[in-house]
Amino acid sequence: MASMTLLTTKTLSATPSQQEAALKDEDKESAASAVEMPTAVNVGVPKFTDKYEERAYLKRRLALAFRIFAKEGFDEGVAGHITLRDPIQPDCFWVNPFGVPWPIMTASDLILVNSDGKVVDGSRHRLLNAAGMKRRQLLPSSQTLCAAYMIHHSIHTARPDVNCIAHSHSTYGRAFCSLGRNLDIISQDSCAFYNDLAFYDNFGGVVLDGDEGKLIAQQLGTNKAALLQNHGLLTCGKSVESTVFWFMSLEKSCQVQLLADAAAAGRGGEPKKIGEAEAAYTYKTVGSEIAGWFSAKPVFETAETEASLDPRWHP
Repeated sequence: MASMTLLTTKTLSATPSQQEAALKDEDKESAASAVEMPTAVNVGVPKFTDKYEERAYLKRRLALAFRIFAKEGFDEGVAGHITLRDPIQPDCFWVNPFGVPWPIMTASDLILVNSDGKVVDGSRHRLLNAAGMKRRQLLPSSQTLCAAYMIHHSIHTARPDVNCIAHSHSTYGRAFCSLGRNLDIISQDSCAFYNDLAFYDNFGGVVLDGDEGKLIAQQLGTNKAALLQNHGLLTCGKSVESTVFWFMSLEKSCQVQLLADAAAAGRGGEPKKIGEAEAAYTYKTVGSEIAGWFSAKPVFETAETEASLDPRWHP
């Protein structure tokens, strides 16, 4: 198991190379200063032997994700979707039915979509987000291909390491995505996206077919997030929790970038960017999957407590 030496105030103020040298000196002074970095085991990430129990648990987490997004103001009308790969049928994913309010979403509301875009299980509300179809083609989701399917299916297929994908039309994400550029690394929080954020510089209107979804998946590559030009943000992860946190963090990073750019321009300058070495060094701490999962823990616990007061939450 990896270990890390405790950093002194002097060490923290140094550059990565200086820190490395200082750490070697401190190791010589005291071996007792070494502590273990947290892992998935000791921070409480649940493990399951029963796939059906795992499915039930993950569906509740997905329902909480929608409630969290709603509370953050990421829901607007019926746009947006979060998908979760099914642990029993990995080529299928759970998603929100079209038109069901996010603030009161429950596990029983979710629908299961197969690789052909057909609903095979879940809620009686079996209508997928049909933004990718002509108005006359709006049918029950067992017969409808749609933007949620087009984009998310392509990514789930291309990225077997990804279990959850989130896309929504958040305010600051949309604003920043209209600028035709990628995010600058100007804060510790934005270091989570250092060399891990794609920029999709195309907008062909509402996603109409699988080709657009494949292009987005191709541009996403192995990254955890993407800025979709004139559209919005997209994040993904191995867990619902990390995916949600990356989306929240990316939205706030876009907000900070917009504020910093405006403030700097007013003074005839530009925001100070974090150096490559420092950004890479910080990424190792704040940009990992376990960091995303653990960072989301407080907001999920809060959402679960609030949901427990809702009669609809209990089956």
